[in-house]
Amino acid sequence: MAGAIINGIVATGTFPAQQIYVFDINPEKCEALKQKAGIQAADSIRQLIEKCNIVFLAVKPQNFAEVLTAVKPAVNEKILFVSIAAGISTQYIVRSLDCGCPVIRTMPNTPLLIGKGATALSRTANVADEDFQLVLSLFSACGTVTVLDESQMNAVISVNSSSPAYIYLFAKAMLDSAVKQGIAADTALQLICQTLEGSAEMLRQPELTPDDLIKMVSSPGGTTLKALDVFYEHHFEQTVDEAMRACTKRAEELGK
Repeated sequence: MAGAIINGIVATGTFPAQQIYVFDINPEKCEALKQKAGIQAADSIRQLIEKCNIVFLAVKPQNFAEVLTAVKPAVNEKILFVSIAAGISTQYIVRSLDCGCPVIRTMPNTPLLIGKGATALSRTANVADEDFQLVLSLFSACGTVTVLDESQMNAVISVNSSSPAYIYLFAKAMLDSAVKQGIAADTALQLICQTLEGSAEMLRQPELTPDDLIKMVSSPGGTTLKALDVFYEHHFEQTVDEAMRACTKRAEELGK
């Protein structure tokens, strides 16, 4: 994800590559980013902190405590931290660093890798507007950005961050069924992808609700209603709701 953000920034010229520093415990990852994006590689976390005014914490929630412990000796209240970890609150970061650092919490998704990301952001009260706009523009270079209150940041994971996996699972199920019915996999996948793209564009039309769009496809006594009857019989909407709530619950567990 860090690589995707950097590539988006560099590709759009949002921020000079020469002023971007990266550190990873795996030197090969640092070198790969350095060669691909023309950025700088720091020798240590401490050096990274000393070089940068804005620090992205692009690590898994399970590794956060370890990273914050390593960062803590070098921090000061002028450094802005940007977190992309699920479930990790700004309060946890501030408390762990024992410093009143400004913090922006973000939740991007993997389509950011191709410049089609959907990122949610929230911030602590002491984040300067200028810095917040800069970080917002960095993520905007890789897709769309929505600003939320932090109280919604765990729940939004189920909406934009984990949800690509739901869509891929649905697409896989459609693909498998199409192949069973004799349609070539590459042909079916092309049709499914275009249908998903077109359906997403239809959902963006302000005058049409999801219910309106469902009715547009569903002729009385027709094929679509037969398919929908099976979804309803198996409580499709309830299953989606339960899955999203399980996602949010896990985010809350990771933040404890």
